[in-house]
Amino acid sequence: MTGAQALIRSLEKEGVEVIFGYPGGAIMPVYDVLFDSRIRHILTRHEQGAAHAADGYARSTGKVGVCISTSGPGATNLVTGIATANMDSVPMVAITGQVASHVIGTDAFQEADTTGITLPVVKHNYLVTHPADIAHIVQEAFLIASTGRPGAVVIDFPSDIARAQVDFKHAEKRVSLPGYKPTTKGHSRQIKEAAGLLLAAKRPVIYAGGGVITSGASEELRRLARLLEIPVTTTLMAKGAYPETDRLSLGMLGMHGTSYANFVMMETDLIIAVGARFDDRITGKLDSFAPRARVIHIDIDPAEIGKNVPVTLPIVGDAKSVLKELVELVRQKVETSGKRDLTAWHRRIMAWKKEYPLTVPPGDVLRPQFVVNEIYRLTKGKATVVTDVGQHQMWAAQLYKCKTPRQFLSSGGLGTMGFGLPASIGAKIGCPDAQVVNITGDGSFQMNSQEMATAVLNKVAVTIAVIDNGYLGMVRQWQELFFNKRYASTNLRRGESPDFVKLAEAYGAKGIRVTRQDEVEPALKESFKEKKAPVLIDFVVEQEENVFPMVAPGASLDDMIGG
Repeated sequence: MTGAQALIRSLEKEGVEVIFGYPGGAIMPVYDVLFDSRIRHILTRHEQGAAHAADGYARSTGKVGVCISTSGPGATNLVTGIATANMDSVPMVAITGQVASHVIGTDAFQEADTTGITLPVVKHNYLVTHPADIAHIVQEAFLIASTGRPGAVVIDFPSDIARAQVDFKHAEKRVSLPGYKPTTKGHSRQIKEAAGLLLAAKRPVIYAGGGVITSGASEELRRLARLLEIPVTTTLMAKGAYPETDRLSLGMLGMHGTSYANFVMMETDLIIAVGARFDDRITGKLDSFAPRARVIHIDIDPAEIGKNVPVTLPIVGDAKSVLKELVELVRQKVETSGKRDLTAWHRRIMAWKKEYPLTVPPGDVLRPQFVVNEIYRLTKGKATVVTDVGQHQMWAAQLYKCKTPRQFLSSGGLGTMGFGLPASIGAKIGCPDAQVVNITGDGSFQMNSQEMATAVLNKVAVTIAVIDNGYLGMVRQWQELFFNKRYASTNLRRGESPDFVKLAEAYGAKGIRVTRQDEVEPALKESFKEKKAPVLIDFVVEQEENVFPMVAPGASLDDMIGG
C-alpha cells in the first residue's frame, strides 16, 4: 500500500472516528485515501477552525482529537489551535502535509518548517522520513498525546512519503517508548504524610485544576472534600470537577474568581492542589499568595511542582490514583481517631459568602450577566457551555454553575479568541445528544465566524449567544481601569462589525436579535427547539459593563476591585 494508505489505516486502528481538516496540495494523496475511509471528515472553513474543532471534540469526549492540513500556510494556520490545546493539556494529533523530502529546505512552494515552528507549543512532533515508520509513529503519537500529562503531537508528512510503497505492519500491543514513563502512582509515604497534614489543618482548602477532569478524578475529589468537610475552589479548567452548587464549593478563584475563594486562599493554613499549576491569573502577586499556608501539590507533571509556588509536600502521580489512595487513608484515620472540627472555618467562609456574593446588577437594562443567568436557568444547568475569550468568558465562568466534568469548555492557558464556535462544533459532533451553547463576544465571534458554514452544512445544532457590547470588552475594561479610559482601537460599534443576524442568515442559519430583557427567554427557547442547524442570537447588551470582582495584574488576591 502507499504511505497515505498506511497513515489512514493507522488512524483507523487507533479508533479515530472523525477528523477535522482542510485539504491542499501536499496532503492531497492522504485526502484521496480518506475519501474511501470510514473515518468521517469535517471540512472546516479555516485550518484554525479545524484545530479548535478537534480540541472541542477532545475536551467533550476525553478522546484524542485529530486535525489535518496541508503544508506551509495550512500548517501554520493550525498552530494557534495546536498551542491552545497543548497549553490546556488536551490530547490532540495534528497531521500536516509537507513538501517532498528532496526539496525540504529549498524554500519550495508552500514549504514551512512545521516541526521547527511547532516545537515550542507541542508535547512532541515528528517529521516522517521513512515510509516504514508511519504505523509506529502514529501509535507513538497517540500514546504520547493521551498519556501522562496529555498534549498536542504533530506528524509532518511529506508528499513523497505519502506516495511511497510501504509494507504496512501495525503492532497489536501498545508501543513502548524508552525514556517515556509518566509516573502515575504517587509515593505511598508522601500520601500518608498528606493525610496527616489534612487531618491536622484548621483552615484547609482544596484547589482543583483541570488535571482532575483529565484523570477522571472527580468522584475521588468529592469523597475527600465531603469526608473532611474541606471547601473546594476550582480553576477555569476545572469547572465541573466539583459541583458548583454544592455547599462546599467556593467557585472559581483568581483574577475574576469569587471574593470568598480569594479570601480563603489568603487565610488558609493548608492548600491541597490537585492537577493545577498555580498560574499567574490564579495567584496574583506571588509574594503575598497564601501567606499562611503549607502546600500539598499533586500533579502528574513533575515540572509543574514548585515551578511558581514553594511546595511543602510534592506528590507526583495521576490525580485519580493518588486521591483514591489518600481518601482511603483518611477514611481509616477518621474512623479510628475522628476528624478536626472545622466549624469556625466554615462559619468564616459563610460570612464572606453572605457579604460578597456574585450578583446580577438590578434594573431593566439588558446586561450580560442577565443573559448568562437566563441561559443557566433555561438549560437547567445541564448544557455543555463553550466560551470564547474575554468578558463573556468570565461572566459565564462566574454564573454558569457546572455540576459535571467536561461541561465547560474554554481556552484557559492561551486565551484564544475564536476558539468558541469551532470548539462548539467539535463538542456537538463528539457528543451529539448534548445541548451545546456557545457563549461568545462580538469580537471573539468574528475571529472564526466563517465556521458558521461548517455548522450549517453538517447540521450542527448549537446555540450561539453573542454577548454584543460593541467593544473588545476585556481590553476596554482594562483601558477604563488602568489607561484613563483611553479606548484605543477597541470600539467595534462604529460600523466595524457586520449585522450578525444577517450574517447568520447569509450562511443559512437562523438569526435573532435581542435588545430587551423580556426577549431573552423566547429567543433562547426558540434556539433550543432547533435540532438540525445553528441558531445565532445577537444579545445587544450594555456597552460598558465590567467584570467584577477583579484582581488587578500584579496585585494580591485580597486586593480586589469590586470585591
